[in-house]
Amino acid sequence: MLLLFGNGPFGPKWTLIRETHLGHVFRLENKQKQNRAIVVVSLSLLNFGRRMMLPEACVANILSFTTPADTFSSSAVSSVFKVAGDSDLVWEKFLPSDYSHVVSRSTDHHQKFSSKKELYRYLCESILIDNGRKMFKIEKLSGKISYVLSARDLSITWSNQRHYWSWNPRSDSRFSEGVELIMTDWLEIIGKIQTGALSPNTNYGAYLIMKVTSRAYGLELVPAETWIKVGNGEKKTESTYLSRLDSKKQQMERLFYGQREERMAMMDKVVGAHRREPEVRDDGWMEIELGEFETGQEGGEDMEVVMSLTEVKGYQLKGGIAIDGIEVRPKPQK
Repeated sequence: MLLLFGNGPFGPKWTLIRETHLGHVFRLENKQKQNRAIVVVSLSLLNFGRRMMLPEACVANILSFTTPADTFSSSAVSSVFKVAGDSDLVWEKFLPSDYSHVVSRSTDHHQKFSSKKELYRYLCESILIDNGRKMFKIEKLSGKISYVLSARDLSITWSNQRHYWSWNPRSDSRFSEGVELIMTDWLEIIGKIQTGALSPNTNYGAYLIMKVTSRAYGLELVPAETWIKVGNGEKKTESTYLSRLDSKKQQMERLFYGQREERMAMMDKVVGAHRREPEVRDDGWMEIELGEFETGQEGGEDMEVVMSLTEVKGYQLKGGIAIDGIEVRPKPQK
């Protein structure tokens, strides 16, 4: 036997899905309880297919039980696999179940596609939906869904007050505009998404996309709190700073806020030795992880996910951060 796609059947649980005249299709359940179809094809049949011609429909049916990554790589096996790998039957399985609804919400919903594979590639490139307030994308090799909620799609306390926040077009934003904090002592940013809009059986992370401007102040001394809550579940709170550590600037601010030194020292103890702070992204922005969560089984209960960053102690003035949105994306498998 030849294992055509995936890893060998050692350790994880294998369940036979069906038998075909080409071989066997198994479902592989790994430690993360994520299922993956694995195709085992007879070596003699594969060699036979190179000499004669395997039915394309049958090959396409087998490929539909694998992953986009497997299907892309299978085109090198033979011309039959290449043609079968372009089949609508295959890519219909890899597309989100509500792909028609997603495309209808896009800002370019009149675009036509010659095949499901072409549509799949289009959705891999990130599209604006819901009047440009969200960005939708699927990961090319896994087919997993990602979203970016724009700043306009978030609930930001006092963001409609011009002396607190400033809304302007930004050339570096993926949306038509972004928002910049001018001054506040009450920072509260909340985003929401439904688990049903995401890929099932997937571990997701939520990330606030932001930048620290040249006019920033008050960001390095008092940590903010981040949390995620799914449905009626519990929320796990973490502490994070709003900017990366600048020792010289921190010393100046400690002198300016000298009467609060004891309170700030207590905050440092709460955060602990590991200082959580924004990470630099490839697109030039930074991100703060708000938390992670699991989506349920396909067809299960559709629950609301609430994602939050707050700094509402009421005694620390701060300003100079630009917000682009919140990204919800699958976390890498461990």
